[in-house]
Amino acid sequence: MDKIFISACLLGENVRYDGKHQKLSEKIVLQWRKEGRLVGGCPECLGGLPVPRDPAEIDSNSKQVITVNGENVTLPFMTGAQKALDLCEKENIKFALLKESSPSCGSNNIYDGSFSTRKITGEGVTAALLTRNGIRVFSENTINELAQLIR
Repeated sequence: MDKIFISACLLGENVRYDGKHQKLSEKIVLQWRKEGRLVGGCPECLGGLPVPRDPAEIDSNSKQVITVNGENVTLPFMTGAQKALDLCEKENIKFALLKESSPSCGSNNIYDGSFSTRKITGEGVTAALLTRNGIRVFSENTINELAQLIR
Protein backbone atom coordinates (compact mmCIF):
# COMPACT_ATOMS: atom_id res chain seq x y z
CA MET A 1 0.00 0.00 0.00
CA ASP A 2 1.41 3.36 -1.06
CA LYS A 3 1.66 5.92 1.75
CA ILE A 4 1.37 9.66 1.20
CA PHE A 5 3.09 12.40 3.17
CA ILE A 6 0.50 15.16 3.59
CA SER A 7 0.73 18.70 4.90
CA ALA A 8 -0.77 18.68 8.38
CA CYS A 9 -2.87 21.75 7.57
CA LEU A 10 -4.60 19.78 4.81
CA LEU A 11 -5.61 17.22 7.46
CA GLY A 12 -7.26 19.96 9.50
CA GLU A 13 -4.48 20.63 12.00
CA ASN A 14 -4.17 24.27 13.02
CA VAL A 15 -0.49 24.60 12.11
CA ARG A 16 -0.47 27.33 9.46
CA TYR A 17 1.34 30.59 10.16
CA ASP A 18 -2.01 32.16 11.14
CA GLY A 19 -2.94 29.29 13.46
CA LYS A 20 -5.56 27.97 11.05
CA HIS A 21 -5.85 25.00 8.69
CA GLN A 22 -6.84 24.28 5.08
CA LYS A 23 -8.55 20.93 5.66
CA LEU A 24 -9.37 18.97 2.53
CA SER A 25 -12.78 17.34 2.47
CA GLU A 26 -12.42 15.43 -0.80
CA LYS A 27 -13.81 11.92 -0.61
CA ILE A 28 -10.50 10.43 -1.74
CA VAL A 29 -8.63 12.04 1.19
CA LEU A 30 -11.16 10.60 3.62
CA GLN A 31 -10.70 7.19 1.99
CA TRP A 32 -6.89 7.41 2.17
CA ARG A 33 -7.12 8.41 5.82
CA LYS A 34 -9.39 5.44 6.58
CA GLU A 35 -6.94 3.14 4.77
CA GLY A 36 -4.04 4.45 6.87
CA ARG A 37 -2.15 5.80 3.87
CA LEU A 38 -1.67 9.36 5.17
CA VAL A 39 1.35 10.42 7.17
CA GLY A 40 0.86 14.03 8.23
CA GLY A 41 3.41 16.65 9.10
CA CYS A 42 4.03 20.38 8.93
CA PRO A 43 7.56 21.05 7.71
CA GLU A 44 7.59 24.49 9.32
CA CYS A 45 6.64 23.03 12.70
CA LEU A 46 9.12 20.17 12.19
CA GLY A 47 11.73 22.91 11.71
CA GLY A 48 10.89 24.38 15.11
CA LEU A 49 8.73 27.34 14.10
CA PRO A 50 5.84 28.25 16.43
CA VAL A 51 2.13 28.53 15.71
CA PRO A 52 1.14 31.22 15.04
CA ARG A 53 4.18 32.77 13.36
CA ASP A 54 4.92 35.70 11.08
CA PRO A 55 4.06 35.12 7.41
CA ALA A 56 7.13 34.20 5.36
CA GLU A 57 7.93 34.14 1.67
CA ILE A 58 10.92 33.18 -0.45
CA ASP A 59 12.77 36.32 -1.50
CA SER A 60 13.04 36.19 -5.29
CA ASN A 61 16.53 37.72 -5.28
CA SER A 62 18.33 35.98 -2.41
CA LYS A 63 16.23 32.77 -2.42
CA GLN A 64 16.16 33.06 1.38
CA VAL A 65 12.95 32.60 3.37
CA ILE A 66 12.15 35.93 5.01
CA THR A 67 9.28 36.90 7.31
CA VAL A 68 7.15 39.97 6.76
CA ASN A 69 9.21 41.58 9.55
CA GLY A 70 12.52 40.86 7.82
CA GLU A 71 13.65 37.85 9.89
CA ASN A 72 15.58 35.22 7.96
CA VAL A 73 13.92 31.87 8.72
CA THR A 74 15.65 29.88 6.00
CA LEU A 75 17.33 27.52 8.48
CA PRO A 76 14.12 26.33 10.19
CA PHE A 77 12.51 25.88 6.75
CA MET A 78 15.47 23.80 5.58
CA THR A 79 15.51 21.80 8.83
CA GLY A 80 11.80 21.05 8.50
CA ALA A 81 12.22 20.02 4.88
CA GLN A 82 15.00 17.61 5.84
CA LYS A 83 12.88 16.14 8.65
CA ALA A 84 9.99 15.65 6.22
CA LEU A 85 12.36 13.89 3.80
CA ASP A 86 13.74 11.73 6.63
CA LEU A 87 10.19 10.70 7.54
CA CYS A 88 9.39 9.86 3.93
CA GLU A 89 12.52 7.76 3.63
CA LYS A 90 11.84 5.98 6.94
CA GLU A 91 8.25 5.18 5.90
CA ASN A 92 9.20 4.42 2.25
CA ILE A 93 6.86 7.19 1.06
CA LYS A 94 7.02 8.00 -2.65
CA PHE A 95 4.17 10.56 -2.85
CA ALA A 96 3.45 13.84 -1.10
CA LEU A 97 0.32 15.99 -1.02
CA LEU A 98 1.39 19.49 -0.01
CA LYS A 99 -0.29 22.89 0.39
CA GLU A 100 0.10 24.97 -2.76
CA SER A 101 1.67 28.46 -2.56
CA SER A 102 3.39 27.82 0.80
CA PRO A 103 7.08 28.74 1.05
CA SER A 104 7.56 25.18 2.35
CA CYS A 105 5.03 23.17 0.43
CA GLY A 106 4.19 24.99 -2.80
CA SER A 107 4.80 22.67 -5.73
CA ASN A 108 3.78 24.80 -8.70
CA ASN A 109 3.61 28.33 -7.35
CA ILE A 110 4.71 30.37 -4.37
CA TYR A 111 4.30 33.97 -3.31
CA ASP A 112 6.85 36.27 -4.94
CA GLY A 113 8.57 37.50 -1.76
CA SER A 114 7.06 41.00 -1.80
CA PHE A 115 4.17 40.19 0.58
CA SER A 116 1.80 41.66 -2.01
CA THR A 117 -0.16 38.37 -2.53
CA ARG A 118 1.37 38.08 -6.01
CA LYS A 119 2.24 34.50 -6.97
CA ILE A 120 4.97 33.24 -9.26
CA THR A 121 5.92 29.85 -10.66
CA GLY A 122 8.14 28.09 -8.18
CA GLU A 123 8.56 25.52 -5.44
CA GLY A 124 8.70 25.76 -1.69
CA VAL A 125 11.69 24.49 0.27
CA THR A 126 10.15 21.12 1.22
CA ALA A 127 8.53 20.46 -2.15
CA ALA A 128 11.86 21.08 -3.89
CA LEU A 129 13.82 18.80 -1.54
CA LEU A 130 11.29 15.98 -1.80
CA THR A 131 11.22 16.26 -5.60
CA ARG A 132 15.03 16.21 -5.81
CA ASN A 133 14.95 12.99 -3.81
CA GLY A 134 12.47 11.16 -6.03
CA ILE A 135 9.25 11.82 -4.16
CA ARG A 136 6.41 12.89 -6.43
CA VAL A 137 4.80 16.04 -5.06
CA PHE A 138 1.18 17.01 -5.62
CA SER A 139 -1.01 19.82 -4.29
CA GLU A 140 -4.67 20.17 -3.48
CA ASN A 141 -4.99 21.41 -7.09
CA THR A 142 -3.53 18.22 -8.56
CA ILE A 143 -5.05 15.69 -6.16
CA ASN A 144 -6.89 13.93 -9.00
CA GLU A 145 -3.55 13.15 -10.68
CA LEU A 146 -2.32 11.62 -7.43
CA ALA A 147 -5.54 9.62 -7.07
CA GLN A 148 -4.98 8.15 -10.55
CA LEU A 149 -1.51 6.93 -9.53
CA ILE A 150 -2.61 5.48 -6.19
CA ARG A 151 -5.55 3.40 -7.49
